[in-house]
Amino acid sequence: SGCGKCCTFPTIEASPLEFLPWAFHMFLTGRAEKMWRRLKKTHTSTCLIYTTLTVAGQGHCGEYKHRGLICRLFGFAATTDKYGALRLATCKIIKEGQAERYRSVSEAIANGLYVPVFTEYYMQLNQIDFFLGNKIVPINTALRMALEEVIQYYTYRPLPDADKLCV
Repeated sequence: SGCGKCCTFPTIEASPLEFLPWAFHMFLTGRAEKMWRRLKKTHTSTCLIYTTLTVAGQGHCGEYKHRGLICRLFGFAATTDKYGALRLATCKIIKEGQAERYRSVSEAIANGLYVPVFTEYYMQLNQIDFFLGNKIVPINTALRMALEEVIQYYTYRPLPDADKLCV
């Protein structure tokens, strides 16, 4: 909690589809176009919804409730290695700082403990919308594309009644 180091990793990639809930929330709260302009101008690879709290780089997601699938799974899900074994997808900070926990969880996974698997969840995401779910791009590009989808959708349709929606 409060680390956020993974959010600053320069090569995080995501699909626009996983950020549609965030984009819709931005639209409903009147911040979509301003954020779209900010994303259009940015040259940083650090996720723009990450909020830095300290000079040391600690922080948190500025839209935690609406974060993407990549953010929800990292640290709690596994990937499959080249031999088909599941490996917990987490960072060096957790692997070293919580070495005993990491080791015991890795052993439990090797012994059959259920753990979500990245590829399985992304395959489910693809079933919602193959084009948007299958397009994997840098995270800020995914955020911008999600905003573009929502803004374009409501350009020619009636606006939702925000009072009746949970935001």
